[in-house]
Amino acid sequence: MKRKIIPCLLVLALSASLAPSVLAASPPAVCYPSSVTRSEDGAQIRKVYELGPGEDPGGIPRSDFEQEGFHYTLTDLLKQEAPEQESRPHTETVTLDSKSKDMESVLALLPAQREFTTEDGLTGVLTLKLDTVKVEVAGYGSSTRQVSATRSYPNLAGQDTSFIPKTIEDGGRTLELATINWQADNTANVDGYEMANRYTAVVTYTGTATSSYVKGYTVTAEYSGTVSKIALNKVRYVAMFEGTPLNPVEPEPDPTPAITETPDAPPAPAIQFHWAYVLVPLGVIALAGAGVGGALIIKKRRENETEMEDDTE
Repeated sequence: MKRKIIPCLLVLALSASLAPSVLAASPPAVCYPSSVTRSEDGAQIRKVYELGPGEDPGGIPRSDFEQEGFHYTLTDLLKQEAPEQESRPHTETVTLDSKSKDMESVLALLPAQREFTTEDGLTGVLTLKLDTVKVEVAGYGSSTRQVSATRSYPNLAGQDTSFIPKTIEDGGRTLELATINWQADNTANVDGYEMANRYTAVVTYTGTATSSYVKGYTVTAEYSGTVSKIALNKVRYVAMFEGTPLNPVEPEPDPTPAITETPDAPPAPAIQFHWAYVLVPLGVIALAGAGVGGALIIKKRRENETEMEDDTE
């Protein structure tokens, strides 16, 4: 049983160690051309590939292939940067603080045009849309201050505070008694002394008042226009293939028949040149010429002799 388990464990360990290398060696995805052009004589094919920034050019086929009677071989692979201008309409919302809600003051904070750059790098000059300007209260604050009120209580028989209210309501706030100022309203003669018998109490009440106020204003507005940028979103590869005909044109055959030898037939004897074939006909022609020439000479002599005999007679 142990003999069976050990080989299995070794196989699993080997597979685990080889797994990353197998994944790393996976071939790139095959790329397909965006256009293919062929020369008129068929001697060249040009394939254009448009690849994105993340695509691997290793997927461009480089192997030889045959097409329409030609065998094509890759001779060059050219890389061309393909810059493209990307543009689109864009609206940008701006938010800023203002101490006033007066529209003239608000518009002074908003220029008619502003330059913006989007998160993906597009830039443009946008124009303010006046109908989108809004002013809202940013928030409220509160403040507390001391307030006071005075009350008079006349015709009091004595300086007795029990007749004086300890709190009053003033402007929706509750104030508490702070000080009392007693004033004599009337005097009477008692045992020869003038004694006050009527009093007026002037009472001061104090308290706190809390009021709210606007801290500031928030202004929002929209700018709109066109943003653009020039980016290298694509890389162009041009694969150049040179072609050779599969059936090349053969030269015209020689009109002189070629001497062929069969494996079983003995070799043909070598052709030898004999001068006799040339000299014998030439000798015959020369003898014939000499014979003709001799006959003409004899004939001429005979004619001369005949003329001489005629003259003698």
